[in-house]
Amino acid sequence: MNLKQLSEHLKLSQTTVSRALNGYPEVSEATRQRVLKAAQDLNYRPNTRAKGLATGRSMAIGHVIPVSTQHEMVNPVFGDFIAGAGEIYSREGYDMVLSLIADRDEASAYQDIRSRGMVDGIIVHGPVINDVRIAMLSRIGLPFVVHGRSTDVNLPYSWVDVNNRGAFERGTQFLIELGHRRIGLLNGLEHMDYAFRRRSGYERALAAQGLAPDPALMRSAEMTEIYGYRAAREMLMLGDAPTAFLCSSIITAIGVRRAVHEAGLTLARDVSVITFDDELSYLQNGDDVPIFTALRSSVRQAGRQAADMLLSLIARPKDAPGSQLLEADLIIGRSTGPAPR
Repeated sequence: MNLKQLSEHLKLSQTTVSRALNGYPEVSEATRQRVLKAAQDLNYRPNTRAKGLATGRSMAIGHVIPVSTQHEMVNPVFGDFIAGAGEIYSREGYDMVLSLIADRDEASAYQDIRSRGMVDGIIVHGPVINDVRIAMLSRIGLPFVVHGRSTDVNLPYSWVDVNNRGAFERGTQFLIELGHRRIGLLNGLEHMDYAFRRRSGYERALAAQGLAPDPALMRSAEMTEIYGYRAAREMLMLGDAPTAFLCSSIITAIGVRRAVHEAGLTLARDVSVITFDDELSYLQNGDDVPIFTALRSSVRQAGRQAADMLLSLIARPKDAPGSQLLEADLIIGRSTGPAPR
């Protein structure tokens, strides 16, 4: 069904139906609801190109992905975020534009996207401490939402983030309550804002119990399985080895589990592990009982919320920036137990 047929069915002009579908304020609420119901009942889908011409929008959202020498954005977490955001774009008739660029070209890429009118808004991924992209995007006037936050940026901007500091403080505290005093931290790259906040939460929980952080028990690197394996293996060979690990990724935690087993130790009895779990659709943390005790937050849901926030900014550009802080749930699995004597 096209717009003309929908209009004839409703006995309304095509202009009125188009304005009702696109949220123009001069259309009465009763008419808008009538048009929306008919569109749903008759499975009407607007032509994206025509809708763009009518509204002056590109009807596309951009995701700029740096092909980085320092960290890799194209990973399972990014895939689930995109899947969640894509659900919202599809529902609202928007397309998604992915641009892969070199680190050094990222600033010019945003300016090029803005000047060419390729997209109506941008999702910013992988914010670092004092991220310069936020000031640049604010200056050029391209609507954007940050997946995460940036410490030391004082400008108002829109973001969706998980409470990384609170989650890692809670995870460390839980291990301390189980009697653990030697707790290893396997973090992500700490120039990234999320990892900076996670380390802060870990150190704050230690300090609250009068425990000094030990540099020998802290690592920061790209969150891969081999990183988790090598870091845990090194720490387990220390004279005063850790009895527990706190990991920034379930992928890293899998590497830790391999090192624990290779050392002839048993998970939960000899060594406890807590991981951050993004609740990935294709990397599940067990079935009914999780493999790992986890700090769980759905990155797919974060994608949905960031997309919703950005589309609202595009529709109402004069609104103040929004923010949403998501909490991570502590899920008890089979990887934690009391500290060994």
